[in-house]
Amino acid sequence: MAAPIRLIKKYPNRRLYDTRTSTYITLADVKDLVLQHENFQVVDAKSGEDLTRSILLQIILEEEAGGAPMFTSDLLAQMIRFYGNAMQGMMGKYLENNIKSFTDMQHKLHEQARTLYGENSPMSKDLWAQFLGFQGPAMQSMMSAYVEQSSKMFQQMQDSMQEQTKKMFTGLPFPGFPMAGGMDKTEEKK
Repeated sequence: MAAPIRLIKKYPNRRLYDTRTSTYITLADVKDLVLQHENFQVVDAKSGEDLTRSILLQIILEEEAGGAPMFTSDLLAQMIRFYGNAMQGMMGKYLENNIKSFTDMQHKLHEQARTLYGENSPMSKDLWAQFLGFQGPAMQSMMSAYVEQSSKMFQQMQDSMQEQTKKMFTGLPFPGFPMAGGMDKTEEKK
């Protein structure tokens, strides 16, 4: 049976209160919960509004400001451009699936290292770092090829959607779209 969701209340004074431990906690403590894969929810103490995403975004902002950012300015700008765009929902799912795939690959490598070298072996603990050190360029090339392939598939999907839209409106009298017989009304008069 899964453990119940750990409830954290955020008070108007911006303090976070962990109801499981009956103590005030910090964003660093919430980050530790994330790293420990703890299932939690942050709610506004007065309204009960779910603030979990907001708190997670605060943690990401602090991490990004901490000197070793994960996201470039260009990537952040691209992400902002997807808000309000028809592809917004799809982009979120796309990123989520890619991060899950990367996490799964990392987990499998960790499991293989544990099987080969044992749980407490220094080799096991450093294997991921060594793998990335030795295989970094190959890994980056593989990821680049994957991103390029995804980009091509995305473009093909867009082209296909545009073609389907054109076919859908072919029979309607819109300027620039041919009628079902092959000519629009302006071409028939010539």
